[in-house]
Amino acid sequence: MKKKVIATVTALVVGLTVSATSVASADHRGGKDRISSLLSGLVSNGTITQSQADAITKAAENAAAAAKSVMKEKHTAFNAVITSTLGISLDTLTTRLKAGESLATIAGDKKDALIAALITEINKQIDAALAAGKITTAQAAAQKANTTERVTNMVNKVKEFGKKGHGKGQRASSISFKAA
Repeated sequence: MKKKVIATVTALVVGLTVSATSVASADHRGGKDRISSLLSGLVSNGTITQSQADAITKAAENAAAAAKSVMKEKHTAFNAVITSTLGISLDTLTTRLKAGESLATIAGDKKDALIAALITEINKQIDAALAAGKITTAQAAAQKANTTERVTNMVNKVKEFGKKGHGKGQRASSISFKAA
């Protein structure tokens, strides 16, 4: 029973930590403090030991670092696809996005080529997640079914940066998709 509780708490903490890495927040330590408080309460009431709480904290930190690394790789891949398809530098892309231009505006007559290239990249990432066992065949199919619509919307949308709730804390050149 105790092992089941520990496994459940570990899964919860790791899940919360990984989710927290994808959400920009002015107080990025708030999630960590809540997890520490949760674990402290479990230690205090004897559900888990301090050693177990420390192991959970370490596992959560490792999972967050791994998730951050994966997101950075995906952002780098998207940036490379965009800049190579449009024939512009990352600095130019970033500047124009921060100035309020959409990718469609920046792409001009290369818009359709950009959409096709981004769809290819996302599908490649979905296939990699499927091959790695991170998602099921059904999940991959569902994600691929929505890829064209998501990419088209993202290319046409003007992203606002620096305003509360509108990309604050995100790099203007980074494009984010749920590929796995």
